[in-house]
Amino acid sequence: MNKVDEFLELRPLLFSIAYRILGSVSEAEDAVQETWLRFDGSTTPPTSPKAFLSTTVTRISIDVLRSARVRREEYVGPWFPEPLLSDPYQDPARSAELADSVSMAALLLLERLSPLERSVFVLREVFAFGFDEVAAAVGRSEGACRQLLVRARRHMEAGRPRFEADGQERQELAARFFSALKDGDVGALQNLLAADVQLVGDGGGKAPQLAKAVIGAEKVARLLGSVFPRMARIDVTFEPHEVNGEPGAIFRDRDGRILHTLALEMLDGQIQTIRSVINPDKLGHLGPVADAWAIDREVKQTRRQMN
Repeated sequence: MNKVDEFLELRPLLFSIAYRILGSVSEAEDAVQETWLRFDGSTTPPTSPKAFLSTTVTRISIDVLRSARVRREEYVGPWFPEPLLSDPYQDPARSAELADSVSMAALLLLERLSPLERSVFVLREVFAFGFDEVAAAVGRSEGACRQLLVRARRHMEAGRPRFEADGQERQELAARFFSALKDGDVGALQNLLAADVQLVGDGGGKAPQLAKAVIGAEKVARLLGSVFPRMARIDVTFEPHEVNGEPGAIFRDRDGRILHTLALEMLDGQIQTIRSVINPDKLGHLGPVADAWAIDREVKQTRRQMN
C-alpha cells in the first residue's frame, strides 16, 4: 500500500480518537489533516503506519486540547461537544461501547480529566490499545500510563449513571417523546420525563439560549409543549436522528437549514437530560446553518399575534 491508501484506511480511527479527545468535529478534522501532512512529509517509512499515525494524531490532539481548555473556561453558558451524527470508525463487535464513549454524557465526563488522562483513557478503554502503544502515543512510561488510567477510570465511574436503558427501550422512548413533542402534548411529555429532568442548551452567546437549565418534569414539559407548536407555525421541522450515539433530532428552518440538534440521555426508562446545541459555530459541519436569532424573533411575533 502507498501512503495515501494507508492513511485513508486508518482515517476513520484517527478521527474517532481525535474527536473523543477534543469533543470537536472541526478540531478533530484539523488534527487528522495535520497528521496526514506529517505522515506525507516523513522521509523514513514507519515500521507501523497505525502506530505512527495514532501517536501523531494523539499528540496533536493533546496540544490542541490544552489550548482549548482555556477558551472553554471563558465560554458563555454550558459547553457541549460538537454534535456527531455518525462515528466513521466501525467495529461491530464493540459497537455498543463505541457509541457509549461518544455520547454527550461520556464526553462531558471526559472534560473532567487532564489532557493526558483523557488521551490514555480513550486509547486504552475505548480503542483497546496495549499499554506499550499508549505509552508511545502520549510520551510517558507504561507505569505512568497505568496510573493515569486509574485516575481517569475513577473520575469516569463516579459520574456514570448506575442503570442505563437498552437500545430498544431508548428508541421506543424517543419515538414517544418526539410524537408528544410534535403534538405539543404536555401531559404525554411529562410522563416520559424523570422527576428531576434537565433541559440544557448550548448557544455559546451566539444564538438564543436558556438563561439557565430548566429542571423538573412539569417545567420542562410545559416549555417544550408550548415552544415547538409555535416553531411549527413558522415551518420549523425536525427529523429524529441519532446524535452522539443517543436518540435525538435535527431541527431545521423552512429552508432546510440547521437550527439546532437535540440529544436525549435516558435512565431507568425515563428521559433524564435533554441537551440542545444551537451555537452556529458547532453546527456548520452538518450543513447550512439557520439564523437562530431571526427564528426567535419570528416565534415571538407569532406568540404576540396569538395573544
